Amino acid sequence: MHQIDSIYIDGHFVTPHGTELFDLHNPATGAVTGRVRLADEEDAHAAIAAAKRAFPAFSRTAKAERIALLHRMGDAVAARRDELLDAVIEEYGAPASRAGFMVDHPVNAFRETAALLADHPFVRRMGTAEVSMEPLGVAGLITPWNSNAGFICGKLATAIAAGCTAVIKPSEMSARQTQIVTEALHAAGLPPGLVNIVTGRGDRVGAAISSHADVAKISFTGSTATGKAILRAAADTLKRVTLELGGKSPTIILDDADLSRAIPLAVSAAFMNSGQACIAGTRLLAPRSRLAEIEALTKAAVEAVRTGDPRDPATTVGPMVSRTQWDRVQRYIRIGVGEGAILLAGGEGRPEGQGEFSGGWFVRPTLFTGVRNDMTIAREEIFGPVLSIIPYGDEEEAVAIANDTIYGLQAYVLAGDTARARRVADRIVAGRVLINSLAHDPKAPFGGFKQSGIGREYGSFGLDAFLEPKSLMGEGV
Repeated sequence: MHQIDSIYIDGHFVTPHGTELFDLHNPATGAVTGRVRLADEEDAHAAIAAAKRAFPAFSRTAKAERIALLHRMGDAVAARRDELLDAVIEEYGAPASRAGFMVDHPVNAFRETAALLADHPFVRRMGTAEVSMEPLGVAGLITPWNSNAGFICGKLATAIAAGCTAVIKPSEMSARQTQIVTEALHAAGLPPGLVNIVTGRGDRVGAAISSHADVAKISFTGSTATGKAILRAAADTLKRVTLELGGKSPTIILDDADLSRAIPLAVSAAFMNSGQACIAGTRLLAPRSRLAEIEALTKAAVEAVRTGDPRDPATTVGPMVSRTQWDRVQRYIRIGVGEGAILLAGGEGRPEGQGEFSGGWFVRPTLFTGVRNDMTIAREEIFGPVLSIIPYGDEEEAVAIANDTIYGLQAYVLAGDTARARRVADRIVAGRVLINSLAHDPKAPFGGFKQSGIGREYGSFGLDAFLEPKSLMGEGV
C-alpha cells in the first residue's frame, strides 16, 4: 500500500493542514493500492505565499540560469523513469504501449522548453518602442489525471522559462505519480518557493488558487465545466487564464481515401489513451458512397482492439481511471442505443475473458453507426472508447457537420489527395487539424476554438502566455 502524507511547499515536504484521506485504486483490478492525505485551502495559501516570496529573485534570473535549471529538472525526472512507468500503469491503467510515451513526455517537455527559451525574444523593437516581455508572477497550474506527469512538467517548464514561480494542483487520483515527480524535482535542487505542489480537491485547493489575489496566471487542463468555473473565479482579480478544455473531434474520411490506411488511423485517433483524451477523434464522418465499406472495416478494427492487462504489450485500450468514469461511459452507451444509434461493436458491460482483471473498470470498445450529429453521443464528450460513424453526402456537408459542435480542439482529415485534404482542413474550426497523421509537434501551439478553451500551450505562443509586454518609449530608448 502506498501511503502519501506530504505535500511540497517552499522547498520542503510538509504534512498537509488538510486531514481528508483519499483512496488510490488500480483501475485494472478495482483494488485499493494506497491512500493520500489531501491538502486544503490553508495549504494552498501557504504555497502561494512561498511562490510570491520566491518570485522577485527568480524573475530576474538570466536565460542561461533557467535553461540549466530546466535541464537539471529533466534529468532528475528521467532518473525516476522506471518508477514513474510503474505508477502510470498501476495508478492510471495506461497500457504499456502508451505508458512509455507518458513517462518520456515529461522529460522531453523540460528539454524542448529549454531549447525554446534559448531563442525566445524577451526584448522586441516595435516602432519607436522597446517592448520587454515580463514574467506575470505566481502561476497556478491545475492539471488532470489523464496524463498527470506530462501536464505537471509541461506547464511547469513553460512557467519557469518565463521567469514565473508556480503552485501546482494535480489530480488527487494521480498522487503516486505526483509524489515521484515531486521527489525528482526536489532532487534537482530548486530554489525554495519556486515550485510548490499541493494535491487536493478542485473545489477546495483549485478554487483557492483560482481566486487568490496573489496568483497572476492560471493554466488549467480539464473539463469545460470546470474551466468555466475557474474563469469566473479568476475574473475578480483579472488573472491571465489559459484553458485547455474538452473536445468532440471530427475525423473526416474523404471518398478518395485509402481505407486500409485511413481506418486504422481513425480508430487510433478515437481510442488513444484508452479514449480518455480531449483530442480523441470520436466522430467519424464517412461519405455515404463508401459507408458500407467503412462500417465493415471499422467494425473489424474495433473488434480487434485488445483490452485487458495494461502490462501486456498487446493491450491497446486500458481501463477507465475510476468507477465513476466507467459508469459515465456506460450511461452514454445506453443513451446512444436509446436515441436510435445502431450498435456495430461493443456495448454495455465489461469485455469478456478478462480473467484476473474481471473486476477492473474496462469498457467494451464500442462502435455506433447511423448516428446523427444532433444525438447526445455526437454532441457530448464521453471520454472513453466509444466511436460514432456519422454519414455525409459531399464535402460541404462534411465540413458543416465537423464544425457543428460547441468544441474546436482538434480534427483529422484522411484522404488520398493531400491537396484536397488541405482545402478541407483549412475550413475546419479547430486549434489543430491533422492530415493523414496522428502527429504531435511541441513547437506548434495547442489549444482550442470555442468552448475547447482560451489561449494556447506549447512553443512561443505558450511561453508568451506567461509573459506580459511592457513598452518603453521616449529618450534613451
